Amino acid sequence: MFVGPVFTREAETTPRRPRHYAYRTIYVLALLVLICTAWFVLAGVQIIRTVGDMARFGALLFQILAPVQLALITFLAAFGTASAVSQEKDRRTLILLLMTRLSNSELVIGKLLASLLDIFVMILAALPVFLLITLLGGVSNGQVARVFLITLTTGFAAGSLGSMLGLWREKTFQTLALTALTIVLWSAVWESVHAGLLFDSIAGLSCETLATAFSPFRAILAGAQPRLAETDWLSFLSEGVSLYILISVGVAAALNGWAILRVRVWNPSRELRPGQADENEQASIWGAEHDLGQQGDADADKQDAAEAARSGHVDARSKSAAMKSREVWDNPILWREMCTWAYGRKVLIIRFAYLVFFAMAAGALYWAIATGAATERSAAGLIPAMANSLTPFFLVSLVIINALAVNSVTNERDGQALDILLATDISPKEFVFGKLWGVLWVTKEMVVLPMALCAVLWWQKGIGTENFVFLLGGLIVMNVFVTTLGLHCGMTYSNSRTAIGVSLGTVFFLFVGVLTCLAIMVSFSGSFQGQYAPFLAFIGGGSVGLYATLGSRNPSAAIFWATLLLPMATFFAIVSFVLGNRELTIFLVLSGTYGFTTTAMLVPAISEFDFAMGRTRSGGDDD
Repeated sequence: MFVGPVFTREAETTPRRPRHYAYRTIYVLALLVLICTAWFVLAGVQIIRTVGDMARFGALLFQILAPVQLALITFLAAFGTASAVSQEKDRRTLILLLMTRLSNSELVIGKLLASLLDIFVMILAALPVFLLITLLGGVSNGQVARVFLITLTTGFAAGSLGSMLGLWREKTFQTLALTALTIVLWSAVWESVHAGLLFDSIAGLSCETLATAFSPFRAILAGAQPRLAETDWLSFLSEGVSLYILISVGVAAALNGWAILRVRVWNPSRELRPGQADENEQASIWGAEHDLGQQGDADADKQDAAEAARSGHVDARSKSAAMKSREVWDNPILWREMCTWAYGRKVLIIRFAYLVFFAMAAGALYWAIATGAATERSAAGLIPAMANSLTPFFLVSLVIINALAVNSVTNERDGQALDILLATDISPKEFVFGKLWGVLWVTKEMVVLPMALCAVLWWQKGIGTENFVFLLGGLIVMNVFVTTLGLHCGMTYSNSRTAIGVSLGTVFFLFVGVLTCLAIMVSFSGSFQGQYAPFLAFIGGGSVGLYATLGSRNPSAAIFWATLLLPMATFFAIVSFVLGNRELTIFLVLSGTYGFTTTAMLVPAISEFDFAMGRTRSGGDDD
């Protein structure tokens, strides 16, 4: 095929894997459960009498599912391709591919399409479900076509971004963090444009049109809206949506073109560690020394150069010539995490990008305080207006912390350093707590800066003292939770890509699940006390999914109860928030449940450390 043997092999082997069918089956079932849940919620709060009622239900349902699908596909495409390429690097197989006759385009495009194969199949599997919504009325085939074109091009662009960053960066954590920050920063910039904070118009195009042309979120909202002058079901070329489709395809082409041009420059890495000489320079020095050994009357300058090279070599250094060695703490794991560049010096790029995002969030907070929007509610009357700016910042912080936590274990395994650690006298507590506190130290900006924004909001009377304490407590609980979750997945799954996907996917789906529940409740508002029964299937599916990811490979009674209670407690907190109950109840329920889940993952990690880390394996390796 024109994309090369990498994609050909993946296309031939993927249908043989059970997970290829499991992904699309679970996704379609989840969409059907959401549709049924929304229908039961609607039927419980009002009587369906006319065709217009059905059409309004179909339109609202479509406008909920379209953004949810876009967020899911963007997440899977970006992090799926990034982790796939990073895994090739961690296992040293990318160098082998570079040694073959594969061209740059076959390597880059083939790996990209191979990583996106499951995702594109999921989109196609969901198409009949969205067409089913058109039978309810209120949604045309043209709207479905626009939404799916936006989803496909966004997934391709996000996958291209993850692939390019994976080929560029040396460390998996750097790739994942930069991918998340790039996507969120891109969306944040165009949300600012949509709000009119940067300019009014460019080249006659309004802020709304420009935001629709560049922002995936704004494009999907515009594409899901009906058009009054649709001539056929393919009339998707409304002004902003058509521009977005063209721009997203162009961005994907530019990213892939740059990766094709630079893939053999970036790989293998040209970076040199401190004190490490260039290979060519070493070869010339030792070559000169060899020549001097053969000739008795060698030049004195060359002899001095050879002697200097010999004395500087690592095998010839004496303790007196070496620098003073640093003192290692009693816990060497924690010392390495805190006192060395364990994740590469280029982690500073991530910190700089995060500080840029923090500056944007702080600017949005300042604008909200200056205009009085910090104390207002959104149009729905439920969510504070400031949540629109601060929630993405909090989510990205949690994602970065979780990504570092899972990579702190998978990097040791892929670098063949984990077996050496397991052969030492390092205790389970030293390893687990060393990684836990080390991750929180390396990501200290992601821990402290969200709390600083909360303190500013409290200082400016945006929230009360009681809510401020609850907010800080909730952030602390969630930071420890996502860190422990990453360590748990890294220790449980021996395949790095699987561990990263499960860990980041759990954080992402918890966030999407909360937003979906809120969207359904707000859209079909009524008697919230009567919505428990319709959401039971949604809650049950979340419990089963959590147990399958967290407890299926290392089961315990604590993890079973944690995965059973966590979705129920989250839903209870959402309903309590909608009903306006006291924040103390919500805080106690969520902090208690997430704290118990953290303990349920932490205790087995220490007590069953040997089994979790592979010293005592009862089964085969997972794929």
